[in-house]
Amino acid sequence: MRNSWKVAKWEIKRNMKNKSFVISLLLTPLLFAFFFFVPSLFNDHDGDDAAENTVKVYVHDELNVFTQIKEAASAQELKHWHLIKTAKDEETIRKQIAKSDEQAVFIPLTEQALAQAHVPVYLNDQVYEEFIYEVSVIENVLRQLQIEKLDLTEEQKTVVSQGITLEPVTEKISAEETPANESAAGADPLKRIIPGIFSGIILFSIVMTGMMIFTSASQEKKEKVAEIILSSVTPGDLMQGKIIGYFVLGITQVTVWIAFAIPLVIWKIDIPLFKYLLVPELPLLLFIAVAGYLLFAAIFVGIGATVEDMTATSNFQGMVMMLPFLPLIFIGPILSDPSGTMAMIGSFIPFTAPGVLLIRLSLLETWPWMEIILALIILTASIWLMMKLAGKVFKVGILMYGKNATPKEIWKWIRT
Repeated sequence: MRNSWKVAKWEIKRNMKNKSFVISLLLTPLLFAFFFFVPSLFNDHDGDDAAENTVKVYVHDELNVFTQIKEAASAQELKHWHLIKTAKDEETIRKQIAKSDEQAVFIPLTEQALAQAHVPVYLNDQVYEEFIYEVSVIENVLRQLQIEKLDLTEEQKTVVSQGITLEPVTEKISAEETPANESAAGADPLKRIIPGIFSGIILFSIVMTGMMIFTSASQEKKEKVAEIILSSVTPGDLMQGKIIGYFVLGITQVTVWIAFAIPLVIWKIDIPLFKYLLVPELPLLLFIAVAGYLLFAAIFVGIGATVEDMTATSNFQGMVMMLPFLPLIFIGPILSDPSGTMAMIGSFIPFTAPGVLLIRLSLLETWPWMEIILALIILTASIWLMMKLAGKVFKVGILMYGKNATPKEIWKWIRT
């Protein structure tokens, strides 16, 4: 194991000095920040444009409430309203706003309209849709005027002006009635989704970094560096060192990316991220992510040792590289029914289990612990088996030169 750590340190130092790795380490969060901010800048610009597009609001004021309307609009920060008091007759002003190329509105506040409790609001085609909701500020002014005209006492006016508030109250099951298997995370979906997304990012990042093992083993074999290294360590130590080294590199990459991403997310999205992230379920989700890396890393390092020329890889080696993406097959069935048969089957297939489990556990309120335990047993056993098989393939393949190994040859090495 001591030699494995030496190999791991060598892999870490070698890649940390690699320009392409350092560039990807720093460039990825910058690209993330770029794509995170650019859409919001466009959205903010669109919002500013909507606010800056002045709408002319013509008011025919028989009720002498123009001043109150201006105060109400100012209180609601409707700065894009250009209130204009007009004495023109209704027909003239309606024709005027219909022909206008600007946003224009006409509101006739007449005694008749107040008595009928029906005030028409004439808009031209240029006016934005949200205006009809903004104009409700005038309703409060007119309601107050109606109350004044009713000749009520001050106490009655206060009661009427207060109105009635309907307060929604959600009925919740009492603590005694809550099933024992429902965790606190079930009450708030973000307590399941955010840790699941976090673990999924870690799984994706370290598996992507783990794919570099494939390239590393192939390159060392082609350049005959493996012969020099194997003069000091055993094939098993070399394989384990590569897996440990690239795991550390993957975690380093994830740490840097998250260090950039979390402040941006907290600043842009007003949610208590750490409250949702630091939940009791997180260690299990992280264990699944790490287990997924170990499974695929063993496969990649074994198959990488069978390839001498990356440009001439067979379909078999190419298919192996696609294994981490197999959970995408189950995305549809899982989203429609996280407890369904397809989701359960995906949890028991070693190559799909890490991704499928993370998605399922992010969606389910009540976790199926028997399925989870069985899936983890299968996954752990698969990791042990893949490590053993990869060790056999790596031991022979890393020293074989001249051609890429065929599936038949790989099978022969596994059986010996």
